[in-house]
Amino acid sequence: MADPVVGIIMGSSSDEPTMQKGCAILDELQIPYDMIVCSAHRNPERTAEYASTAKARGFKVIIAGAGLAAALPGVVAAHTTLPVVGVPCASGALNGVDALYAIVQMPPGVPVATVGIDNARNAAVLAAQILALSDEGIQERLQAYKDALGG
Repeated sequence: MADPVVGIIMGSSSDEPTMQKGCAILDELQIPYDMIVCSAHRNPERTAEYASTAKARGFKVIIAGAGLAAALPGVVAAHTTLPVVGVPCASGALNGVDALYAIVQMPPGVPVATVGIDNARNAAVLAAQILALSDEGIQERLQAYKDALGG
C-alpha cells in the first residue's frame, strides 16, 4: 500500500474500537493511514513530535480521538499546520460530553474540526473530503461511497 496520508492518533488504547470505525472507511476509500496510541498527558513530548513531523512524513490530515479531558486534538493542532479532525470518545462519568466540549472549544488560531461523540466514521469521511480537493481518485471513490449511502 502507498505511504500514509492520514495520521490517526488516539489518547488511549481504549479509544481503539471507536477509531477502528474510521479506519474501515479509509480502507474502503483506499486511503492509506498510520495509527498510534499516544497520550497528550502521559507522553507530551512524543505527541508534540508526532504532530510536528507529520507533514514531513507525508500526512495531509490528522484524525485525533480522545475521551475525558480530550486535550490530544488541541495539542496536535498546536504543533502542526495540517488539518486536524477531533473525535470525542465516550468515556467517564459524562460519557463523552466533556471530550466534545474540550475539542470543540479551541482557542483562536488552533482550530480542530470536530465530529460527534464516537463518530470516527464522519472524521474519516471529512478527511477524505479534504484529500479529495487535490486527488481525483479519492474524489471518485468518495462520490461512489456517498452515492451508495443514498446521498
